[in-house]
Amino acid sequence: MKKKPIERHQTLREKILETIRDAILCGVLKPGEKVAEPELAERFGISRTPIREAFRQLESEGYLTVIPRRGAVVTALSERDVKEFYAIKAILEGYAARMAAKNLSDRDIDRLESINDKLQQLANEGDVKTFYRVHNEFHELFIRAAGNEKLAELINQLVMKFNRPRLASLSLPGRMQISVDEHRKIIEAFKRRNPDEADNLVRKTASIGGQLLIQSMAREEGREPTEKSVLDQMVDI
Repeated sequence: MKKKPIERHQTLREKILETIRDAILCGVLKPGEKVAEPELAERFGISRTPIREAFRQLESEGYLTVIPRRGAVVTALSERDVKEFYAIKAILEGYAARMAAKNLSDRDIDRLESINDKLQQLANEGDVKTFYRVHNEFHELFIRAAGNEKLAELINQLVMKFNRPRLASLSLPGRMQISVDEHRKIIEAFKRRNPDEADNLVRKTASIGGQLLIQSMAREEGREPTEKSVLDQMVDI
């Protein structure tokens, strides 16, 4: 008898999370804009408790900032935030790839190729949400293969807090295909058991994601990006 309310609660919570995430990513909710509890409570016909729980989850993912006596507002991302996140991500995941190049089994590499084939299909279909989930599986596989639990924990804590910029980056035109193409290069480095190449490629992939997002942010603000388009740079990578 106790299971039904819990199941319903979780379902509603997920709906709230998805509604707010989509509104932020699509630009319906702007940076600094308040996300009102009463409106969501009325829309879903529920109390404010599951809404506040959803807010805490979205705050941990970097979508919202909960301010005392003001409530939840959409977190404003700065170029500095994006640069710092992708710089740290590049270092940590690059090191993980370096270690994984020595540890990945042939079966692991086959699995990476299978995941990337799925990503190619999702990129063709334009399914960003599923792409994002499967994309995480690709990175999680080689990070686990690095054999360093503390490193895996650090990376997980970092990327969980920056889900929003990562998903926003993958949503940009052409970004999913770039990711698939870069993954193919990383897989080849793993096949060659080349730690240096794997490290460098993973770092470059993170750098591409950060640069694309910064360029998109600049255009949204009516500014011209200071650097040439990442797509133009791809011929050099």
